[in-house]
Amino acid sequence: MKKLLTGLTVGISAITALIYLSGYGYIFKAIGINLQKGPLTPSIDDEKKFPSRIILSSKPKAWKKSDDYNKHQLSKRLTDELKKTRASSLLVIKDNQLLYEKYWKDHQPSSLMNSFSMAKGFLSILTGCAIDDGFLESEDQLVSTVFPCYKKSRYGKHLTFRHLMTMQAGFDWDEEYRHPFAENSKQYFVGDLAEQTFGITIKNMPGQKYEYQSVSAQLLGLALTRITGKSLSNYLSEKIWEPLGMEFSGKWSTDEKGMEKAFCCVHATAGDLAKIGQMVMQNGMWEGKQLLSAEYCERMLKQTIQNDAFCYTIWAGDSNNNDIECRFFYGFLGQFIIMIPEKNMVIVKTGLYNRLEVDQKKRPLQVKILIEEVMGML
Repeated sequence: MKKLLTGLTVGISAITALIYLSGYGYIFKAIGINLQKGPLTPSIDDEKKFPSRIILSSKPKAWKKSDDYNKHQLSKRLTDELKKTRASSLLVIKDNQLLYEKYWKDHQPSSLMNSFSMAKGFLSILTGCAIDDGFLESEDQLVSTVFPCYKKSRYGKHLTFRHLMTMQAGFDWDEEYRHPFAENSKQYFVGDLAEQTFGITIKNMPGQKYEYQSVSAQLLGLALTRITGKSLSNYLSEKIWEPLGMEFSGKWSTDEKGMEKAFCCVHATAGDLAKIGQMVMQNGMWEGKQLLSAEYCERMLKQTIQNDAFCYTIWAGDSNNNDIECRFFYGFLGQFIIMIPEKNMVIVKTGLYNRLEVDQKKRPLQVKILIEEVMGML
C-alpha cells in the first residue's frame, strides 16, 4: 500500500508539472477559485470570484414605472421556457417606462449579473465614443497604428478596428467552451490577458471571413485602453454609466494585472442593462443629449456582407423576411438585451443555461420566443 501511495504521489506530481510546463497552470487556479467561491463552471454570479474595477454611477436615476407595471401575465409558453432555461431575470421596457420585471433564484433588482459576451457589444459602443472623442480616426484605422507589432505580420498589418468588431480578424483561434484546455477557458482564468492575446497569430487575411473569436474583443479592449489612456471601466463609466444615470455602479472583472476581461464579464443589473439597449435604439440619444453619434450607431447596427446576422458585435434578428426588425446583445448562458424599434421596446433576460437551441446562423431561438410572447401579452 505504501508503494502504491508513493507511486500515485509521484504520478500526480509528474502530471501536475506537465500541465504547468504546457502552459495550462491556470486550470489549478480555476479549480481553486471555484471550490472557494461557488459553482465549478462560469456563472452569472461570478462577480466575487475575480478582481474587478468599479464602473461608477454617482447620480442614479430609476426607470419610471408604467401605469401597467407588472399587470401583465406571462404566457405558459414563456413561463415554461424561462423555467427550463433557468432564468434569473426578465425585464421589459416599453415607451421608455418599466412595464414588467421578475426575478428568480435569489436575484433582485439590485443583483449584479455577468454580461458575458454582451460586453463585446459595449466595446463597440466605446469604439464609437473613441471616434467621437478624437482618439480614433474611424473604425477602419489599422490596429498596427496602436500596436506596431502587427506591422510585421503578413496578415496582421491589414487588421482594422472594424475587423475586430465584425469578427473578421482571421486569428488562429477556435472558439471552444466545452473543455478546460481550450483558449476560451484559459482566457477566463489567465493572469495576463495581454500576453495571451499577443501570442495568438493571425492566419488569414482580415475582412474575408466571419469567425466568432473572443480574442478579437480582448485585443479591441487592449487597443481602446491604449488610445484613450483610461481603463475600460473608467471610460465606460464616463461615456455610458454616468450619462445614463445607472441605478447601480457596475463591476468589470479583470486579470491579475488589472486589465479588464474585455471579451466578457461586465456585472450589472437588468435595469441598467436595459438603459444601454434603449440608448442604442434611440441612435445614441439620451434625454436630449447625443452620447454616441447617430451615424456611428447606424453603422454599428448594419449587418455585414459576410454574415447578415451580425453587426458590430451586436446580433441582427431580422435577416429573414418574416422576422420583426430587432437587434440584440448576446452573452453566454443566455444573456440578452433585445431592442425592437418598431415597438419602442427593450427586453432584458438573464439566465444560466448552456444548451439553448440556435438557428443556422447561431442565433438563439429563445430571442424569437421572447419577442413573440412579450408582444403577445401586451
